[in-house]
Amino acid sequence: MNFNKAIVLGNVTKDIELKTLPSGQPVANFGVATNRFYTDKSGQKQQTAEFHNVVAFGKLAEICSRYLNKGKLVLVEGRIQTRSWQAQDGSKRYRTEIIMENMQLGPRSSGADSGTPTSAPASPTAPAEEQIPVIDADETLNFGNDEEQSGVNVKDIPF
Repeated sequence: MNFNKAIVLGNVTKDIELKTLPSGQPVANFGVATNRFYTDKSGQKQQTAEFHNVVAFGKLAEICSRYLNKGKLVLVEGRIQTRSWQAQDGSKRYRTEIIMENMQLGPRSSGADSGTPTSAPASPTAPAEEQIPVIDADETLNFGNDEEQSGVNVKDIPF
């Protein structure tokens, strides 16, 4: 049995680039940076960053373009895929990407300097850009992995 799963928690590196495929399906491209902190052989604390290319299709692409922007914390789950193409100079190019299958948004920033409470609690009638999307249990999801796939009904998930 084979297994291809990537889970990355990091910060979005640039604003989301949303395009539409010729089939009409939305696709979002963006980067996520993850940091690693460690102590080297000499006892000095070090930090390195890794940059990951992420691609989302369909409803996930629309959610990404609406709620993510540079600097936001996001957890991305998906599969790793490498694609290749012929560059204009004749060389073969490769790009390894995480094809998003699921995501979780990081905490909302309140805009306050510290942990002091705001004067009014968040109301359920807050503007749409501040609300986290809710997927209804009756909604059928299509993640864009296969055009012939009819989608996933949330009620069909056994847990």
